[in-house]
Amino acid sequence: MKTNEDELTGLAAELGRRLSAAGAQVATAESCTGGGIAEAITRIAGSSAWFEAGYVTYSNAQKTRQLQVPERHFAEVGAVSREVVEAMVRGAQANSGARFAVSVSGVAGPGGGSAEKPVGTVWIAWGDGERLISQRFQFDGDRYQIRRQTVKAALAGLLSLLAE
Repeated sequence: MKTNEDELTGLAAELGRRLSAAGAQVATAESCTGGGIAEAITRIAGSSAWFEAGYVTYSNAQKTRQLQVPERHFAEVGAVSREVVEAMVRGAQANSGARFAVSVSGVAGPGGGSAEKPVGTVWIAWGDGERLISQRFQFDGDRYQIRRQTVKAALAGLLSLLAE
């Protein structure tokens, strides 16, 4: 599945309109996308009014240090898991003060996959201060395509959360 940059920019622009209308801010907590969600958001002029912070926590140590992800999660369920992305959302919200947050952790490849978590496995979580939603995805393609599909799904999920 190909995700183009104009599509990501359009999603980010719509996110900005909805957050502005709600008087709310968003924060991102990213692992496998390496800041790609924050980059898409900050393409939009004026995003400083509704984008509060972005955390790129590639290592488990930084997920714990910056986002308060309990260390036990890594041994018990691994970094690519519901528990970790949900903790990342909570940490991003608590540290930034943003009402909305999204987090991602996945196996973008080309290596690093396993039978249980093959390349393309990505967990995404979204929170709005009250609700916390998480979902596992299985994306296809190369590293670049998996990362772009993750950014798209993260932004689309935020839009869905704002629509509810």
